[in-house]
Amino acid sequence: MIRCLRFLPLLAMSLAPALAATPARPKLSVIQADEHNFRTLGAYRALLSREQAFIWGDGIKVDTPNLDWIAAQGAIADRFYATSPVCTPSRAALMTGRYPQNTGAIRNDLPMRDDMVTFAEALRRAGYATGYAGKWHLDGAARPGWAPARKFGWDENRYMFNRGHWKKLLEDERGPRVGPVNAQGVPTYAVDGADAKSFTTDFLADRTIDFIRRHREGPFCWHVSFPDPHGPNTVRAPYDTMFLGLDFQQPASARSSGKNLPPYAATLAGTFNRAQMALYFGMVKCIDDNVGRILTALREAGVLGHTFIVVTSDHGDLCGEHGRDNKGVPMEASSRIPFLLHAPGVVPPGTVVRQALGNVDFKPTILALMGIPNPTIDEGRDASALFRGTAPAGWVDQAFIRIGGGPARAAGATTTDDNDMAEGAGWLGVFSRRHKFIVAPNAAPSLFDLEADPDELTNLAGDSAHRATVRRLGAALLDYAQRHHDPLLATARVKSDLAWAVGDRADYPDAAASASESTGSAKKKKRTK
Repeated sequence: MIRCLRFLPLLAMSLAPALAATPARPKLSVIQADEHNFRTLGAYRALLSREQAFIWGDGIKVDTPNLDWIAAQGAIADRFYATSPVCTPSRAALMTGRYPQNTGAIRNDLPMRDDMVTFAEALRRAGYATGYAGKWHLDGAARPGWAPARKFGWDENRYMFNRGHWKKLLEDERGPRVGPVNAQGVPTYAVDGADAKSFTTDFLADRTIDFIRRHREGPFCWHVSFPDPHGPNTVRAPYDTMFLGLDFQQPASARSSGKNLPPYAATLAGTFNRAQMALYFGMVKCIDDNVGRILTALREAGVLGHTFIVVTSDHGDLCGEHGRDNKGVPMEASSRIPFLLHAPGVVPPGTVVRQALGNVDFKPTILALMGIPNPTIDEGRDASALFRGTAPAGWVDQAFIRIGGGPARAAGATTTDDNDMAEGAGWLGVFSRRHKFIVAPNAAPSLFDLEADPDELTNLAGDSAHRATVRRLGAALLDYAQRHHDPLLATARVKSDLAWAVGDRADYPDAAASASESTGSAKKKKRTK
């Protein structure tokens, strides 16, 4: 189902005609954040109940008028998920249209396979000027790893760095570099002295604007990947103090132990850090202000009406939900990510796509919307019809989300930037707009009804009233795992749980173990930023 946004008055802010003629070879600007909680965007809050929109306290918010403008002028995908909610595998899925286990980059810090054809390569072959700036995380263990030799279609990658959440960047005759270094000369995440030119978000936005100005006359594809609002939660002035006066409250899901929750969903004990949330909001506000600068540059270059703009993230951040921070679990704040699409002449302003999608669907979808031939047969789906306003015949509202499995990390990699998984050996799930069904090698299965239980506090997998839903979703998950060679299917418990899910037996055979796992998980300490 697709309907118009409640914030359609924002259309009055339009910088370009709402539905100009479909541009030939439209330009593409991708703006990607890192670990961005979808509820911090006003466009997403407008689609939620008040309780869900303001989980950190009634009226507690960061205003994002520039991001909201993009949503109002185009589309917002209401249920867009990271195909694997940690950095490397999520980014690989977005780039290639393939599930992470089939890209070589199934876990953090593993390099993407040489034979992967990205959406940038497809556009480069079609005559587009291509460029990338910011965090890449698809070239193994290198950190920072400026300008990787393997470009994957990105002709200009001078400002691409492989890993890190650097807060201050500089450029001189030696090229771009991290500003702060320690006594040993090793780059650090210090923010000291960063200003509107050197703070990483501003620095990367400046390079984006420069690319737009240089390539305004022809078709281009530019991808800027901001390493914020991923931790460490630090930001330059004035954003560092902008939200300190807000009375942040611990989310409701952190104040309930829930019912029959597996380890990856259980509430963890921990103290909610209000100062960290204020700085997180500050990072989001800095991103929104720089998005505004990019929009202004596109308007001044006379190309806004011919430019597709995509806003997304590689994964979310729990920001205190379920007593947790960070990502790696199937809960909404971890796996559900922003996805906004401005596509003048192609996508009607105010479009809301309600069906579940994953970022594995991005490549086939964006190439179809742009009218560019796709040189590969992808595992993701072409969802372009949904963004044009119609659901294709036979479309199934399902997205497959997974994490874990595969080889160890690349040699020399550390856990400084990201955790591969929040719990044990991973999990595998099928998500629709209403339901999630999840299996895992070290935990009992779970079923959540997002309509009745938006905080994801009640596991319904063992409830006989929901047996038909489990059977339907289990069959879809088993089919996905077999067709796309998901390595978690080889684990004993995933195999047996999927066999139970699709079978005739009514009761779950290991309810006692499920309760034990849930109790034990609640004793684990929360990982903080």
